[in-house]
Amino acid sequence: MRLAHPIFLLLLLLIPVLVWLRRHMQHKRTMQFSDANVLKGLPKSWRVRVQPLVPVPYALGLACLVVALARPQRGLEDSRVRTEAVDIILLMDLSGSMDTQDFHKFNRKMSRLEASKEVISRFLENRPNDRIGMVAFATVPYAIAPLTLDHGWLVQRMEGLHTGMLDGDRTAIGDGIASAINRLRDSEAKSKVIVLLTDGANNYGTLSPENAASAAEALGIKIYTIGAGGARTGLFMQRQEVDEDSLKKIAETTNAKFYRAKDLETLDAVYGQIDLLEKTEIEVERFTRFEEKAASWLIAGIVLLGIEQLLNLTKLGRLP
Repeated sequence: MRLAHPIFLLLLLLIPVLVWLRRHMQHKRTMQFSDANVLKGLPKSWRVRVQPLVPVPYALGLACLVVALARPQRGLEDSRVRTEAVDIILLMDLSGSMDTQDFHKFNRKMSRLEASKEVISRFLENRPNDRIGMVAFATVPYAIAPLTLDHGWLVQRMEGLHTGMLDGDRTAIGDGIASAINRLRDSEAKSKVIVLLTDGANNYGTLSPENAASAAEALGIKIYTIGAGGARTGLFMQRQEVDEDSLKKIAETTNAKFYRAKDLETLDAVYGQIDLLEKTEIEVERFTRFEEKAASWLIAGIVLLGIEQLLNLTKLGRLP
C-alpha cells in the first residue's frame, strides 16, 4: 500500500478543531439555566452516558475523507523485464531403466527418475530469470514444455512424467538432442544450454549423439551431460549402462562438461555446479501497477457522517 498524495494527511490535525467547533455551536443552541448545579443530583440515563460518543462518527468520517484525498493505492504485482539471461532445455531420459531404485534419501530408496525430478525442482528455484524448457526422450523425443519463465508450471509438467510414456524402452539420445536443439534454434539469448540426463547408451534413433553434438556446437549451444546411476556393490552388480565415453565426447564437442552422478547428493551437486557455471549478468527493471483504493475510504466517510447526522436527530443529539 502507498499514498499518492500523503501531504493531505496534515488535514487530520484540523479534525479535533472542527469537532470542538461543532460541539461548541451546538451547545450555544441548547436551553440556558441560571444554575446547572441543581441538575447534578439527577440519575444519569444510558443516553446521557453515551452522548459524549456522538461526535466520534463525525471525527472518523472526516478522517476517512482525508485518507481518500491522500489517494491510497495497493500494489498489484511486480513485473520483470528480462534483458539478458540463459535459455536452458532440460533433456530427460524416460527409458525403463530410469525406474531403477538405486538412489537413497533418508534410508528410503528412490528411482533415478524420482531423484532427477527432486533435484531439477531445486535447480529451477535458483534460475528465476532464465527461460527453461523441457524435452523427454526414450524411443522417441517429446517436447514437454517450451522455453518459459513460469517455472511453477514447468514443475507441474515434469511431475507427470513417467517411464513407458514414449513408445518403448530404447534410448534415442541423438534424436533427443536434436529435438532440444530445435527448441533453442531461434533463441536470441546470449547463452544457450542443454542439460542432458541419461542412465543408458544410445541404441536407437536416426541421428547419432556425436552428429547431434556437432550440430549444437555449430549453433553455439552447450550440452552438459549427466550419467545417472547408482554405484555397483557386492556380488549382485547391476550392469554398468552409462556410456561415459559418448557423454564425455558430446560435452567436449560443445565446450561443456560431463558429470557422473551415482547418488542423490552427487546429482544435486552436479546441477549446483552447472548452475554456477551458467550464470549471466542481467539487468532487471521492476515496476508495480497500483490499484486506486480511495473509493472505499470515501464511501466509509460518507456513511459515518450520515450516521452522525442521524444520531443528531435522535434524543442523543438533542441532549444538552
